[in-house]
Amino acid sequence: MSNMYYEREPQSESREIACVFSYRGHRLMFQTDAGVFSKGELDQGTRLLLDALPELSGEILDLGCGWGAIGIAVKKAFPETDVTMVDVNLRALGLCEKNARTNGTEVRCLESDGMAALEGRQFDAVITNPPIRAGKQKVYEMLLGAAGALKEGGSLYLVIRKQQGAESCMRFLSESFDTVEKLDRSAGFWVIRAADRK
Repeated sequence: MSNMYYEREPQSESREIACVFSYRGHRLMFQTDAGVFSKGELDQGTRLLLDALPELSGEILDLGCGWGAIGIAVKKAFPETDVTMVDVNLRALGLCEKNARTNGTEVRCLESDGMAALEGRQFDAVITNPPIRAGKQKVYEMLLGAAGALKEGGSLYLVIRKQQGAESCMRFLSESFDTVEKLDRSAGFWVIRAADRK
């Protein structure tokens, strides 16, 4: 039976498990679950991505939010931001809403297949640990959509394993952005920033 974390309705039995981590001086508590990416722990790629982020302000999008690690951590660290979080996975969105309440953060959690539900919205930053297992075409569609939703001066931040196509992803992003740079390169992951849309 197909049961991937990027599907709308996971078929696996729900078995929630807690995850706790700290970010910029804030202790954050989450519930995770089967059928949602990175059950029971903050995955290494997301940790590196969070640690590489600069000071953020304005409207922020967590694209493919899962159980909410990125968006909730960003909102806690930078409370003046306006954070929107989207995912296609309904179980993930339920966790996202619960975890936002647990951590005392006001964020928007919306069902969206990539950028589909966000037409017309513009963001100062889009942050994503993209669903590589969904395939390159799907990931690139998401990144193109994110590029089109950035305000002038906005940036796209993402993390990807080198062995899962980080170099080709940077080349792809260079077709849409004048600035494509590595913010971190460790443990087999590249954290990438793309800015200055062409």
